[in-house]
Amino acid sequence: MTLTTVDKQTQWIDQLTEGLNVNREIFQEKVYQAGSTANKDQLIKRALENIDEVSPDWTFVASRLYLQRLYEQAAANRGYDADERYGSFYELIRMLTEKGIYTERLLQTYTKDEIDALAELIEPERDLLFNYLGLYTLTTRYLATDHDQNTFELPQERWLIIAMHLMQQENPANRRHYVAEAYWALSNLYMTVATPTLTNAGKTHGQLSSCFIDTVDDSLQSIYESNTDIAKLSKNGGGIGVYMGKIRSRGSSIKGYKGMSSGVVPWIKQLNNTAVSVDQLGTRKGAIAIYLDVWHADIEAFLDLKLNNGDERLRAHDIFTGVNLPDYFMEQVEKRGDWYLFDPHEVREVMGYSLEDAYDEEKGSGSWRSRYLECVASDKLTKRTVPAIDIMKRIMKSQLESGTPFMFYRDEVNRQNNNPHEGMIYCSNLCTEITQNQSPTEFLEELTEADGTIVKKYKPGDYVVCNLSSINLGRAVPDRVLERLISIQVRMLDNVIDINTLPLRQTQMTNQKYRAIGLGTFGWHHLLAQENVSWESDEAVEYADKLYEKIAYLTIKTSMGLSEEKGSYPAFAGSKWQTGRYFTDKGYTSDEWAELQQDVAKHGIRNGYLMAVAPNSSTSMIAGSTASIDPVFKPFYFEEKKDFKIAFTAPDLDHNTYDIYRRSAYILDQRWSVRQNAARQKHIDQSISFNIYVPNTIKASVLLDLHLQAWREGLKTTYYVRSTANDVEECEWCES
Repeated sequence: MTLTTVDKQTQWIDQLTEGLNVNREIFQEKVYQAGSTANKDQLIKRALENIDEVSPDWTFVASRLYLQRLYEQAAANRGYDADERYGSFYELIRMLTEKGIYTERLLQTYTKDEIDALAELIEPERDLLFNYLGLYTLTTRYLATDHDQNTFELPQERWLIIAMHLMQQENPANRRHYVAEAYWALSNLYMTVATPTLTNAGKTHGQLSSCFIDTVDDSLQSIYESNTDIAKLSKNGGGIGVYMGKIRSRGSSIKGYKGMSSGVVPWIKQLNNTAVSVDQLGTRKGAIAIYLDVWHADIEAFLDLKLNNGDERLRAHDIFTGVNLPDYFMEQVEKRGDWYLFDPHEVREVMGYSLEDAYDEEKGSGSWRSRYLECVASDKLTKRTVPAIDIMKRIMKSQLESGTPFMFYRDEVNRQNNNPHEGMIYCSNLCTEITQNQSPTEFLEELTEADGTIVKKYKPGDYVVCNLSSINLGRAVPDRVLERLISIQVRMLDNVIDINTLPLRQTQMTNQKYRAIGLGTFGWHHLLAQENVSWESDEAVEYADKLYEKIAYLTIKTSMGLSEEKGSYPAFAGSKWQTGRYFTDKGYTSDEWAELQQDVAKHGIRNGYLMAVAPNSSTSMIAGSTASIDPVFKPFYFEEKKDFKIAFTAPDLDHNTYDIYRRSAYILDQRWSVRQNAARQKHIDQSISFNIYVPNTIKASVLLDLHLQAWREGLKTTYYVRSTANDVEECEWCES
C-alpha cells in the first residue's frame, strides 16, 4: 500500500471506519506512525491490538483491511482491476475448472448466460458482515485456491458456488430462484452449511456429509472390514462414531475355547492407529468416537482408555469414548444398587438374544430390563457384580481428566426414534447429535466367477450418514426470516443426499433409505444477549421451548412440502410420521399442529430424520456468532489455533449485552443449561451436542447430580464435560 497524499489517506481511513464504533483518530495516528510503506498486514495487526471489551468494532477494521488485500490478490491472479473487488464470475469458474479445482459439472449444468445472470446476485457489501476471525477462518480454510494456494475465489463467490452446486439437479425452470434463495441465506450469514459442504461444494473431490456411524459385528471379518471402511471415510474428511457393544469381552470363548478372547480394547487401539495414520485430507487426524454399553464386561477397561496414567498398552489417547446408559443403570446409581457385567457373546449363546437389541419402551419398564434381569437371575451366565455408583465414579473421573466419555441415554433415544419399525439406535456419532437406525453389514459368501474373478457378497446394514446445516439464531431470529430461511435450508440439505459422492455403498444406500438431515442452530447465547434474557432464568427456558417448537414446525412443514413435490423417503410407511405417533408423543395438540399432522399422513414427509444441533465451532466463528447452544467462554478472550492467536469479543458486545455475556460458561449454573436443553430437546427429533462446563474442583456429588438431572429431564445425550484448572470467578452453584 502506497499512500501519496494526506487527503487520500484520510479518505481511505474514513472508508475503513465508516459505521463502526471506533476511535478514528487513534487509527489515523497508527497509520501515520506506520508510514507510507506500511503493508496491510502491519495495519491489521495494529487494528487487532485495539480490540477489547470497550472497542470490539476494531475487528471489523481489521476485516476490511484483510478484504482489501484479498481483492488485490484475486484481481492479480485472475487479471482484473482490484477496484472492481469482484471480477468475472464465469471466468473464475472456467479458470478453476481448467485447473482441476472446480468440478466440470458446474459448466455442464449451467450455461454461460445462466452463470452471468447468477453473477448479478453477488453483493460485495455483504463481505462487510464478517469480523476478522470469521473472514480469516473462511479464507484460510475454505475459499478455493489453485494448487499453489494462490487466492482466486472470494467470499461471495464461495456462497454462490455452494448454492449452485446444491441446486444443480433442480428443475431448470425453478433453479435460478432456488440458487438465489440459497445465496441470500448464506451471504447474509443467516445460516451455515456443514464444514465438508463448505469446503467441497463445487470442487472435484471430497464428500459433503459431516460424519458417519458404523456398527461392528462380533466377527473378525466385520472388525477388519469396519476398520477399512472407517479409514476410507476418514480419508475423505468424515468423523465417525463406532458401536462396538456386540464384540465379545476379554476372556470370552472363541470357537468354543474358553478364555481366548482379548476383548474390545485391542480392536479400539487398532482404530486409534487408524485415526492417527489416515488423516482428514492432510489437515488433521481422523476423528473417531467409540461407544460401549455400560453392562459390557470390558466397560471398566474401556472407561480407563483416555486416562493419563496406568499401563500405556491399555490406553488409546487419540479416539473419543461414549458410554451407552439404560434407565435401569441410572436408577441403580440413584439407589446405590448393584450392577452386573456380561459378555455379549455368552448372552447370545446361552440366552438366545442380545441385550443391546432391546430397550425399555416405557420409563420404568420394558423389554430391555426384563432381559437384563433374566440374565442376572440365570445361573448359566458368567457375570460380575459391581456397585453401580463405582462405574459412575469411573465415568466422572475420566470426564474430568479427558472430557469423555460422552453420555448416550439409550432408552430415551429409542423411545423417541422416528423409525422404530426399521430398527434400533445403538449409539450416537462423534459429536453426539445424531441418532438414527443402525445395523452391521453382514458378510454372506465369497464366489468365484467363470473368468476367475472373486466376488464377495454382503447384506448391507444401516450405516448412518449425517447431513448438517445450522441456523444463525443471532441474525435470523432478530431479522424475522425463519420461515423463508428454513424453506430453502431444508431443500439444500435434501439435495446433499442426491448429489453427494460417498466412498461406501452402504452409506449411499442408508442415505437414500432414510434421507436423513440434521437442521441445527447456533448463536443461542448471542440471541439471549440481544433479547436481554438472562441464561439462568425461567424466561430463557420458556424461550428455548417456544423457539425450538417453531423451528420444528417449520422444518417438518417444509419437508412435508418437499415430499408432495418429490416423494417421501422409502421407509416412510409404518414410521411415526405416517402413523401420527410423532405428533401425539410430543404432545402437539394445537390446530396448527393437527393440520400439519394430517398433511404429513396424506402427503408423506421427505426426510426420515430432520433436526440435530451440532457443535458449530468453526462455522459459528465464520458467521460471527456464538457456538451451538453453548455460552461464551468469556466476553473477551483470545481465540488460539495452531496458526493464530486473535483477540475476540462476544458478538454485539456493548453496555446492553455485557451483563448477559458476563455470566460465561464456567460461571453459569449448569442446572439451568440442562433445563434449557431439556426444553429444546422436546422438539429436536435427533439430539444435541450439549457440553457441561465445570471447574476441575467440582465435587463429585454435584457432577453426579448434573448427570442425573440430564437423564431425568429427558436429554438423549451429553457431549464433553469441559473442566478448567483455573479459579472460576463467582462459581457459587458448584459449591452447593
